[in-house]
Amino acid sequence: MTSLLDEFPKCFIVGADNVGSRQMQRIRMALRGQGVVLMGKNTMMRKAIRRHLENNAALEKLLPYIKGNVGLVFTKGDLSEVRRIIQENKVAAPAKAGAIANLDVTVPAQCTALGPEKTSFFQALSIQTKITKGTIEILNDVRLIKTGDKVGASEATLLNMLNISPFTYGLEIEMVYDNGTIFELAILSITDDDIRARFMECVANVSSLSLAIGYPTLVSVPHSLINGFKNLLSLAAVTDIDFKEAQTMKEFLKDPSKFAAAAAPAATQAAAPAAAKKEEAKKPEPESEESGEEDMGFGLFD
Repeated sequence: MTSLLDEFPKCFIVGADNVGSRQMQRIRMALRGQGVVLMGKNTMMRKAIRRHLENNAALEKLLPYIKGNVGLVFTKGDLSEVRRIIQENKVAAPAKAGAIANLDVTVPAQCTALGPEKTSFFQALSIQTKITKGTIEILNDVRLIKTGDKVGASEATLLNMLNISPFTYGLEIEMVYDNGTIFELAILSITDDDIRARFMECVANVSSLSLAIGYPTLVSVPHSLINGFKNLLSLAAVTDIDFKEAQTMKEFLKDPSKFAAAAAPAATQAAAPAAAKKEEAKKPEPESEESGEEDMGFGLFD
């Protein structure tokens, strides 16, 4: 562990509950060339980290998270790529009595292959059923288990009879360590667009606050200028004060017909495509040769 702490600047702290040895072997193979998985006793890992604090004091941040069934995945590469490999290597597993559900489990409405003698399982779980062609039919979707609930013996038996494996197990990333900084996994999902949107939201808040208290800032000055210009136009509209930017507005107020004159070209341009579509719809289809003969006065027996 000491050599890995010296060699790799980044690592994931992962939970390994319900991960078997064969699945762990597949995860190690998938990470080959990208990262190294280290599993060990928590006391030994904490001891190794404490002894290594002289060389890297930032490793002390790992100590609070070395508890439970956890391991470390060391890497030098892209954290997002290693995260993808870890999350892809999960396997479906049947429900076991006493296990804690990590997601909601819903049994869909369906015709099962179970005979009427199994009706007692459904009755114990308050699931509405009926007998259809000698088999049990579940009438409605049933939310059987909620996230965080302990799986009961009846639920586990029913799911196994229906061949439903609702849970997936693999290494669960709990925290990320990167060059002395430790943070949650959600940070890796932040994109440039998220940062840009958050920044613009903060800019809007600063601008609103500045305008409300009358304190000018770099982001509020443009709004203040526009609001001041609007006030000048309003004042010019009700008084004889005149300036270059208000001349057009005053001309419109003196002669409202100019509004119609200005709006007419735009309305004509907008109506032109609609009129063209109507003309195309009304355009008659080309006449066939037979209809042309009828127009010339020829009958069927001529």
